[in-house]
Amino acid sequence: MHVIIDLCVVPLGVGVSVSQYVVACEQIIREAGLKSALHAYGTNIEGEWDVVMAAVKKCHETIHAMGAPRITTTIKLGTRIDRHQTMADKVKSVEDKMS
Repeated sequence: MHVIIDLCVVPLGVGVSVSQYVVACEQIIREAGLKSALHAYGTNIEGEWDVVMAAVKKCHETIHAMGAPRITTTIKLGTRIDRHQTMADKVKSVEDKMS
């Protein structure tokens, strides 16, 4: 099943800068071959459900291995079965309506 998620992974107990952990997750997402779009408070990801969720799990495993004792993650996700839709399709739909 194709899924689009908005992922925000927050390591706790590591100080105020989390960019090194974001870099680690971004590398995992890219290595998984997933389409993604980094934004200021997370990452949009699209792909097959099992591949996306495996990448999220690997992000957690990697961040813990980097020394984060706790992680809190927020995921918003959507699926649809009536047609295939990408992140770009969703953005274009709104931009077209704004023109």
